[in-house]
Amino acid sequence: MKNFITTIKNIWKIDELRKRILFTIAILAVYRLGSFIVLPGVIPEKLMAGGQNTNDLLGLINMFTGGAFNQAALFALGIMPYITASIIIQLLGFAVPYFQRLQQHEGESGRKKIGQMTRILTIFITLVQGSGYLAYLTSQGAVDPNIPQGLFWFSNIIILSAGTVFAMWLGEKITDRGIGNGISLLITVGIIARLPIALISEMQIQFENNILLLVFEFAALFFVVLATIAIVQAVRRIALQFANRMVGRGASKLPTSGNRDYLPIKVNAAGVMPIIFAQALMFLPTTLVGFLMGAKGAASPFLRSLSDFTSLPYNIIYFLLIVVFTYVYTALIVNPKQQAEYLKQRNAFIPGVKPGDSTAEYVDTIVSRITLPGSILLGIIAILPGIVSAFGVNPSFAMFFGGTSLLILVAVVLDTLQQIESYLLLSKYDGLVKSGKIQGRTSSIPTVGAGM
Repeated sequence: MKNFITTIKNIWKIDELRKRILFTIAILAVYRLGSFIVLPGVIPEKLMAGGQNTNDLLGLINMFTGGAFNQAALFALGIMPYITASIIIQLLGFAVPYFQRLQQHEGESGRKKIGQMTRILTIFITLVQGSGYLAYLTSQGAVDPNIPQGLFWFSNIIILSAGTVFAMWLGEKITDRGIGNGISLLITVGIIARLPIALISEMQIQFENNILLLVFEFAALFFVVLATIAIVQAVRRIALQFANRMVGRGASKLPTSGNRDYLPIKVNAAGVMPIIFAQALMFLPTTLVGFLMGAKGAASPFLRSLSDFTSLPYNIIYFLLIVVFTYVYTALIVNPKQQAEYLKQRNAFIPGVKPGDSTAEYVDTIVSRITLPGSILLGIIAILPGIVSAFGVNPSFAMFFGGTSLLILVAVVLDTLQQIESYLLLSKYDGLVKSGKIQGRTSSIPTVGAGM
């Protein structure tokens, strides 16, 4: 405890770090405030009275926006349109040569162009999603009948778009002047905002039923978080050696024995993206069931089971989709030939492996081997909410046992702590850990597959 207090004091002594932390807290407070400002003409009580399934698409969006979606707030769409636009631009970078050139060869100017395209695409996505959201509010009877529909739609589509653009601007400001990745922090603070409500609800239920089960849940959650941290930070290190260098005009060679480095390959190179893609596909059966029931049809039992995240068919298909998408996304973002070329330029090589194509094949083999356990562990984490919910855990609290929410929380917290530790070490203070460093730092060799 004494070391913790000392670390906090050291953080507060660093003037720039203190200002960045306070700025980040202030921006996050503004974002949370916007989650309680209700859109004009909306009756939020009727919207919240309908309730939401925690597992459906609307429930997931509500969790990411910190409850703003169910409250019909200014930030009801949150930062999700920007995330969607970023994913689209990233995928275009894999398939379209123009975007590849911007990402890989045009440096800072290319990044600025990509950022501008992402913002423009965000506005178009917000207009589409905002229109669907307003139609959803109307279908729930949450719109004041005294307001003309045309006026309601026109005014609120502008407000929703402005809210998303403002949230995007807040995230960029945190990245520039605060601490951590701003966009990720906005999502994280929305997820954390739902944790106290879910925790209190679970405690009330288990205090009445079985308090020992509550203790077991906390212990299980602790180990799940540890396992998630291990998966996020796990790397396979490939030893490197640098070739001899020539010094001076016709000078002798200087051996570089001991001048070693390593090429870190992330076990979970795809990050959280496979879960996002798999969830998008698993929401289709839910939509189809709703359509069939709305048309007074009878959906098959199997189709209904795919809408229940605690069912065995749902979890089996969900798990398999994550494994497949992990391989696909890893193949997209990991480029062994590019790594081999980079090592060649650095005059570095893998001992026992020829430079060039042989190095690319070796790296590709290693990536393929470690992707299998990484994809399996990622799939297990993804289906954990369904498993623990089947054992009687409240679904809203079960969502924190795995899935997208836990992976995002762990990744963002680790990234923020790494930045804080960097400031401490640069100011010649002790780091956040007693010995060593927080893993995940950037080395002289870029990490292969540095996914989120």
